[in-house]
Formats: sequence, C-alpha cells, structure tokens
Amino acid sequence: MPEIPAEHTERSAVRSLLRLWPFVRPVRIRLLSAALVAIVASCLGLVIPLVLKWMVDGPVADRDPGGVWLGALYLLLLGIVEALLFGLRRWLVARPLAGVEASMRAALYRHLQRLPVAFHDRWPSGQLLSRGTTDLMLLRMFLAFPLTFLLVNGTTIVVGFLILFAQDWSLGLVLLAPAVPLMILCSLFETKYAVVARQAQDQVGDLTTVVEESVLGIRIIKGFGRHRSQALAFRALSQRLRATELGKARLLAGIWALITAIPELAIGAALVLGTVEVADGDLSAGTLVAFLSTALALRWPVESIGFLLAISQESATATERYFEVMDVAEERDTEVAATTPDADAKADAKADVGAKADVGATPDRGGMAFEGVEFRYPDARPGSVPVLTRIDLRIRPGETMALVGATGSGKTTLTALVPRLHELTAGRITLDGEDIAALERPRLRELVSVAFEEPTLFSATVGENVLMGAEGAGEDELRRALAVAQADFVYDLPQGLDTQVGEQGLSLSGGQRQRLALARAVVGEPRFLVLDDPLSALDVHTETLVEAALRRVLERTTALVVAHRPSTVMLADRVALLSDGRISAVGTHQELLRGNAEYAWLMSGAEHTPAEEGSTR
Repeated sequence: MPEIPAEHTERSAVRSLLRLWPFVRPVRIRLLSAALVAIVASCLGLVIPLVLKWMVDGPVADRDPGGVWLGALYLLLLGIVEALLFGLRRWLVARPLAGVEASMRAALYRHLQRLPVAFHDRWPSGQLLSRGTTDLMLLRMFLAFPLTFLLVNGTTIVVGFLILFAQDWSLGLVLLAPAVPLMILCSLFETKYAVVARQAQDQVGDLTTVVEESVLGIRIIKGFGRHRSQALAFRALSQRLRATELGKARLLAGIWALITAIPELAIGAALVLGTVEVADGDLSAGTLVAFLSTALALRWPVESIGFLLAISQESATATERYFEVMDVAEERDTEVAATTPDADAKADAKADVGAKADVGATPDRGGMAFEGVEFRYPDARPGSVPVLTRIDLRIRPGETMALVGATGSGKTTLTALVPRLHELTAGRITLDGEDIAALERPRLRELVSVAFEEPTLFSATVGENVLMGAEGAGEDELRRALAVAQADFVYDLPQGLDTQVGEQGLSLSGGQRQRLALARAVVGEPRFLVLDDPLSALDVHTETLVEAALRRVLERTTALVVAHRPSTVMLADRVALLSDGRISAVGTHQELLRGNAEYAWLMSGAEHTPAEEGSTR
C-alpha cells in the first residue's frame, strides 16, 4: 500500500484546495455568477425581517388589514424570487462542474497510462480506483455546494450582523459574543477531522482493493473454498472503516451541537434583554421582531459552518489523494525530444534518429544489444544485490535468441527492459545501434512488440484485442496474425471476431488467451519481438502448429524469446543461459547441451535442487 504522508494533519486545507484552480478556471465565470446569484438570494431572506418590522410597527399597530395583506404579498414575492434565484444557481453550476469532474478523471486516467510500471507495482489498484471515482465525486459536490456556500453564508452573516447592529447595537453585541469560542471550536474540529477524513478515504481504497481482487480471483476462491477467509478479511476492513466513520460522525455531532447550542443561548439572552427594552419603551415591538427574525435567519448560515467545514476537509483530503498520484513523475522521453520544442526541430531530431538506425543496420551494429546492463528495482534497499548484473548480449539482425534460466533468474525482468517497462540502473540497450533511451517511447513501442506469459485481454471484442498490437492494422493483418497464433477458434465464437471476450478474457481458456496475446504481438510485423514463454499454456499438438507458423514470422524479425521447454528453444538460432542475474553461456542448443551442465539440467526437466530455491524477482 502506498505510504500516507505522516504530516497530513498539518497541511493547509485551503492550500490543498487551491490546486483545483487549473481545472476550475475554464468555468470560473459560471461559478462566480452562481455565487453572486446565491448571495443575492440569501440576502433577500434578510429583507423579510425588515418587512415584518414595517408590518408590526405600521399596519398591525394601526389595525390596517389592507396593509397586512400588502405586507404578506411582499413576503410571498420575496420567497418566490429567492426560490427562483437558488434554482438558477443550481442550473449555473450543474453542467460546468460535471465537466470539471470529467476533465479531472480524464487527466488522471491519462497520467496513469504514462506512469512507470514500477509505480503500478507498488500501488494497489483499489487505491487508484477510489481516487478516480469516490474522491472525484466528492470534489464535484464540494465545488457545487460547500465552496459556494462558504462564500454565501459568510457574506450573509456579515450583512445580517450589519442589519442587527443598525437595529440595536447592544443586542447585536450579545449575539456577536459567541464568535470567539465558535472560531476556537471550529479550529480544533478542523484539525481532528482532517485526520479521520484521511483515514476513512484510505480505508475505502483498501476495501475497494479487496472487492476487486475477490471478483477477479473468484475462481481461486471457489476452487479452494476460501469464501470464509475472504469474507472475514472483508469484514475486518469493513469494521475498521465503520469505526472510522463513526468517529467522524461523533466529531461532526459534537461540533454541530456546540454550534447550534451556543448561538441559541445568545438568541435567548437577546430575547430577554430586548423584551426588557420594549417594556421600558427603549425599543419598538417591530424592531424586536425584526431583530429576532434576522437572528433566526442567521441560524442556518452559522449552524452550517460545521457541516461545510467537514465537507471542505474531506474535499481537501480528496484533493491531496488525487494529486499524490498526479505528482508522480511520468515516464521520461528522450532528451532530444525535450530540447526541441518546435515542430521543425522535432522533425530534424527524428530524421537524425532514422539516419542512425539506418547506419546501425550493419552486421556489427545492427540487431539488439545489451551492453553492461544492470538493474535493481526502485524499491530495493540501497546496496542490495542487483537483479541483473553486467548483462552483455548481442542478437544479430534477423536472429532469434532463446533466453533460458532457472525460475527467478531474472528472465522476465530482462525482457521488460527492452520496451522500457523498467528503466536500466546502468548500461544500455541498443536496437540497430540506437540506444533505446534516445528513442521516444511511442517510436520504441512501434519497433518492439511483446507477448507475456500471463496474457491480459480487455473487455472488448476479439478483433479489438488483437489489433491493439498495431495501430492502423486492417482485416488482412488481423487474419494473418490469428493464423500464425493458430487462433482459428475465434471464428467459431458466437459473434466471431466481434465476440466480447469479457473482463480479463476469463470467458476463454488459458491457451486461447495466450494465442490471442501472441496474435496481438505479431499483427504489426514488428522489427523486434520479445516473447516471454508465449506457448506455456498450449497443448503439445497446438504448440507444434503454432511453432511452425511462428518460425516463418521469426525469420523476418529480430527476437528474444524466454523459453522453458526444449520445443520452444528449438525456435531459436542461439541460446543464452541466464544464471544468478548474469549471462553465463551463449551458444546453440546442441552446443550448450554438450558443454554446459546447468543448461543440460534445465532442459532435462529434473527436480529443482535446494541450492536453487533462493531466487530473485
């Protein structure tokens, strides 16, 4: 789970919320208009006590029914106008704030696609999902209501107290007396509520992770009868979240009770003192009615402070959580691209890269080369042993190199370095003589196509899943790739190529998913192909057919293939043996069988020895 900032209780909610400004700026006119409309509507409510004063001191005192009806008409009109203005405010903010939420969600999704694989290895998916759903909905609600009404209620309170002081300054001071203790209470509440709000939102992310894993792993849960253990884990997290939410409720109930009770006491004291003044003739009855009506009209703006502060704190926490992800540095492209801002310079840079690639397509510089490659994971302890150490390996143009090694020797990690799913710790990898660090990622991933041992399919059609491997590929390329992967089974599916494969492709068998992943890798006829044991889930007969078709593809590309079985090794021109993070031998299959005991042992299929149990990732 990602680390939660230890000092989040000391951060400024205002500073956090101000980070929303770039997203809010395009709709600022609508939001300001909505706020002004709400202020006018709220202040209209303060005119009602003045009408009541006029009615009590005028028509009521003079026993004038016509004046009373006229005053009632004024009150009705004020109420209608106030309601219409609040309706207009909601209309003004609904559409633009839905757009703000959509733009923030799109920005988060775009950013997640560009973050390094190491980031996704560290962060639970549930935490990311909660930031893209629950947190953003909370921010939209904050922008629609609390943000506006913090301004509206603040303005209403100021205007209201000006009216109160204009009517009777001594009674106004009585109502103003609770201001200091209320500010102290709100400050304490804000500090404590920030802590539990963060805890609750992080716990929602944890709960989302458990639910997602349980759904995706339902076959394992059912297969091993682990319903009870999963239910207990879910219940424990639910109980923890429930306890946190109850803590939030207690804090909110406490501040709400105090914010309600203290002003009520002040209004009661003002009522007693005002009644005495009326009895002494120092104050008119209409003025007292208007004073008390104004004070009562200010109850909601004052009482809502706790509620608005609570939502503001939760929104500040949601903003923090959102920008925790957005602040993570994206995968960096080439320095050349970064220093050529205009289109012409970029075109020149690409032309240079193309020229270098053409020059590199000579026997001595072409193909794929690993030069002094070293790698350790970003979260590894300082000074720890690298997963890969001083890898020196050259694959000639058009050659297929099989990569063989014991489980945990680093084969998958090495293949992930070619498309820059991870960044090298030291050394370099070249493709046709060009350092992959000098290639823009989109260009690199056009040159290199990959297929992983654990195939991932998306909730899309069969055709869409395969064509993800090559932008612009058509029907002919799709059918050719399916033929190479021996995936003709797709034509027998209910809708053929248009059949939805379902989430993670779980509606298909493991072998079918692996064949579609292989088709996706070869559909674009890439110059470089990286395959991580792509045939492991196939039966012997299907594997033979796939190998025969794949052999023709490999003749036209430079390939690195992770292999565990002799049948896969036979696809390769040469074999590299990876042992303890190093290339310990390179040669043909027959040469290594005769001259390398470890390789012969691996190909024999004998049981692992205890010495090989310690392995790296």
